[in-house]
Amino acid sequence: MDTSDIDRTVKGTLVAQVMTAIRKQIASRQTAPGVKLPSIRSLAERMQISKSTVVDAYERLVAEGAIQSRPGSGFYIAGHLPPFSLADTSPRRDREIDPLWVTRQSLNGDNNLLKPGCGWLPASWMPETDIRRALRSLARNEQTNLTDYSTPHGLPALRQLLSRRLADRGIEAPTQQIMLTESGTHAIDLLCRFLIEPGDTVLVDDPCYFNFHAMLRAHQVKVISVPYTPTGPDLSLFEQTLTEHSPRLYITNSAIHNPTGATLSPAIAHRVLKLAELHDLLIIEDDIFADFEQEPATRLAAFDALDRVIHIGSFSKTLSAAARCGFIATRPGWIEELVDLKLATSFGGGSFSAELVLALLQDGTYRRHIRGLRTRLADSMGKVSTKLKTIGLTPWIEPNAGMFLWCQLPDGLDAADVARSAITDGLVLAPGNAFSLTQAASGYLRFNVAQTLDPAIFPILEKAMQRSGGNSA
Repeated sequence: MDTSDIDRTVKGTLVAQVMTAIRKQIASRQTAPGVKLPSIRSLAERMQISKSTVVDAYERLVAEGAIQSRPGSGFYIAGHLPPFSLADTSPRRDREIDPLWVTRQSLNGDNNLLKPGCGWLPASWMPETDIRRALRSLARNEQTNLTDYSTPHGLPALRQLLSRRLADRGIEAPTQQIMLTESGTHAIDLLCRFLIEPGDTVLVDDPCYFNFHAMLRAHQVKVISVPYTPTGPDLSLFEQTLTEHSPRLYITNSAIHNPTGATLSPAIAHRVLKLAELHDLLIIEDDIFADFEQEPATRLAAFDALDRVIHIGSFSKTLSAAARCGFIATRPGWIEELVDLKLATSFGGGSFSAELVLALLQDGTYRRHIRGLRTRLADSMGKVSTKLKTIGLTPWIEPNAGMFLWCQLPDGLDAADVARSAITDGLVLAPGNAFSLTQAASGYLRFNVAQTLDPAIFPILEKAMQRSGGNSA
């Protein structure tokens, strides 16, 4: 521990910085339990701060159990913290309204469950026959890598093809600025490891994809949110939040927002980037639903030229969740460091999924599949929206594309109560507060229109609403 641990240009008290420096040493296992900490005087001299600052920091660390005070002897490391638990980082809630609970129920393999609250397409909508054909072809090709690790950056031919596809959306990303990942979630996790540290502040939309909340808790950062509108984040509150909290990072969807289905407007995108530049804010643009669009919408990365915006995508939602393949497109100076981080945490991953995705892109299968998906989703969006309205649910907007409808329940109904009731009849719903950091969406449910076509869903949903205290329309 030395003077480099104190940065007087950073917001926050010196006491807090001393505490953070000691906590980092404990968390990194640099100091073993029972090791004596520097004396108050010596630490004050090393860090060029007052003795009273060190006293205050030590006393607060004693109060939280991180260190021990031994009268007449000094201060000692109390012991390592227990293993990190996501469940311990937020108030206990009924599992029915916990975002990880929603995911667990949707993934539990029970084919009898109806899952309008899940976030992926039905397996029957995926090109399974074409995938099996491509797998057989790859297996017969002696050039296919079936046993070895992938190259550090990922399959070059797929990265070259991704570069061309991104250019169609106005994003200039040469092959050398693209790195493959196992998925979109893997991409965000790597970027969080790379860009933020425990205690940093990260901004998300309210509502936003619920797994952002869980992942950011795992990275032990402070998460704040700003309300999302049909055309993007609320600009006045966005600016106010940047001024008051100085977040390091903003994670968002630009094209098809999850859960609302909204689309970022060019005017708001321009202002968001201006504010990001003014406040030194980095942005992760999660674009995993891009291929559901009929026409490309505004992309922050296109306006920004991958300066402070990092663009990610994957094929898990559009092609196969079993063959995991995603990517990161970012500024040139960051790619090599991200590659090193990927190697350190996953040893680079495998290449077979990338080979499969490339084959399906090159032979036209993916293009035909996506064309059919867009038509099918548009048809389902109209049917499900109409049906939900008849039982009293009101769509927040009518999305231009995608699979999500963000719907408001009748007055007086709480989505968590409806979800708890519905699960007893085998219906998995996605209540609004699972997506809302401020818990301001208790009157909303997110519906996946592709998973809401079964006629059996609506009587169960209507009954759950009635049992929860409301009257259907």
